[in-house]
Amino acid sequence: MTADQQAPFGSGFGYRSTAADVLEGIDLKGKNVIVTGGYSGIGIEAVKALVAADASVTVPARRPDKAREELANVPGVEVAELDLADLKSVARFAASYVASAKPLHILINNAAIMANPETRVGPNWESQFATNHLGHFALVAGLAPALKAANGARVVSVSSTGHKLSPVVFEDIHYGSRPYNKWSAYGQAKTANSLFAIELDRRGQAHGVRAFAIHPGGIMTPLQRYLPKEEMIAAGWMDADGNVNERFKTVEQGAATETWAATSPQLNGKGGLYCEDCDVAQLTQPGTSRTSGVDPHAVDGDAARRLWQVSVEHTGLDAF
Repeated sequence: MTADQQAPFGSGFGYRSTAADVLEGIDLKGKNVIVTGGYSGIGIEAVKALVAADASVTVPARRPDKAREELANVPGVEVAELDLADLKSVARFAASYVASAKPLHILINNAAIMANPETRVGPNWESQFATNHLGHFALVAGLAPALKAANGARVVSVSSTGHKLSPVVFEDIHYGSRPYNKWSAYGQAKTANSLFAIELDRRGQAHGVRAFAIHPGGIMTPLQRYLPKEEMIAAGWMDADGNVNERFKTVEQGAATETWAATSPQLNGKGGLYCEDCDVAQLTQPGTSRTSGVDPHAVDGDAARRLWQVSVEHTGLDAF
């Protein structure tokens, strides 16, 4: 990715496009897809649209029984167990998928937690960085044989404009010496999601694997489960009666950009880009926009390479 590539090109889609819109006319028969978090929020809407386009979709879930319940009316979706905060669980799922000998054409790293109280997982890792980034890093490493076998796979990393809240603070990723802040921790994790796509794309090209980061937009979903209503009112997300700000997208619209990045022929031969509103996002300078565009620290190649090495050290995995 170069700075001149990180700019909209006019895809024909936009802010209010839906996942069904971007998949119109696209046939995914014979394509295998994994969507983490594909049983709630924008994830389930992406799954519905992908299935309607004839893709074979697997949804790995921390609560597989709940996932099966939510996906009961979506035909043919396979549900498996996966806890992104537990690297042993990630390894079991990935090994089982690879053992099936199915090539993996599309992986959408959609699952996330946001702004939760300070929580430690694994070897005392901060939970948002561990779940949102390290779990997906380990998942990609474990699924690497299936991605390479697809001969043209795409990996979509769901970031957000939350990345503008913090770069990856490499000197203290897990809040060992600085006070925990739920929003800076979320921002750091979302920056990591973007940087991961940048470096994965650089490394994966030789194996036919391209990667993109995306911002889905503001959507009211279970992602807000840790936020009190008063905080969302103060942020302007809703009014005192609970009416959601009209600038928010519907879940169908929120699922559009990840679905577009995963399937659009307009992105053939491209990769390592941060996308929003079903197009490549504009590069923005820090402090100029909180709700759109991508700040340089989230697409910085040096930071992406450093994050990759740190992630290898954390997980003991390196597949590309």
